[in-house]
Amino acid sequence: MQKTNDWTEEITPQTSLFDLKLRQVWQYRDLMLLFVRRDFVAQYKQTILGPLWHFIQPIITAFLFTFVFNTIAGISTEGVPPFLFYLSGITTWNYFARTLNSTSNTFVSNAHIFGKVYFPRLVMPLSTVISGLIAFSIQFGLFLVFLAYYYFFKENTILNPNRYILLTPLFLLVMATLGLGLGIIISSLTTRYRDLSILISFGVQLLMYISPVIYPISAMPALYRPFVAYNPIAPLIEGFRYAFLGVGTFDWIGLGISTIISLMVFLIGVVLFNRIERNFMDTV
Repeated sequence: MQKTNDWTEEITPQTSLFDLKLRQVWQYRDLMLLFVRRDFVAQYKQTILGPLWHFIQPIITAFLFTFVFNTIAGISTEGVPPFLFYLSGITTWNYFARTLNSTSNTFVSNAHIFGKVYFPRLVMPLSTVISGLIAFSIQFGLFLVFLAYYYFFKENTILNPNRYILLTPLFLLVMATLGLGLGIIISSLTTRYRDLSILISFGVQLLMYISPVIYPISAMPALYRPFVAYNPIAPLIEGFRYAFLGVGTFDWIGLGISTIISLMVFLIGVVLFNRIERNFMDTV
């Protein structure tokens, strides 16, 4: 009787640079959840306050921004309580920045895993997006608590939440797509050019200052507004703030442009990711 070989996985070569292997990614969803748990737990492992830092960091940052940019610099928050204004910007920005920073180190920081066992490499950056979404959910819940406090218990506070709140999942999806795309582009390039890992550490901080996190676009001089308008993250932060606070502007055209740019960046990232994946172990 002829003996047959049984196997549970068949590894096939890539047929296209745009091959996302989504079916394989779904098959390895349990592994993805393990990476999500690892990212979430390891971040505050051996710390005293642990996950409480998810609350402490945005609160301290919002108070600091209120003191520096509103009290000292006198930057307008369009009638909204400064703390709530800055907290809304910090909440959205943190999710984008976390996604970008985490995925930008995918190849280098996980080379020891990639060299030992096979799994769809896209599982790793996708897991960081999901773990970042968990952190965002915690900070978003904190933002809603302060929003409810100012809305119901603070008199003479101008807040106008509106139906655009329903677009919150779209804002998050575009942010995740943009952060993931930029992150895997940088991750692909850092296998050869390690300087990029140093550049990204302060590049993200600089990007925050040309995004409407600490100021409304209306507060900028007209000469400099186009520079912020070209920033694809700007319509997302402004849209989120407009939806929950009712201040600023909601730009459908800007949102559409941000979506298109995010998709293009993501596709470019996938092409680079799939190309570098073939031989990155030789250069890492």
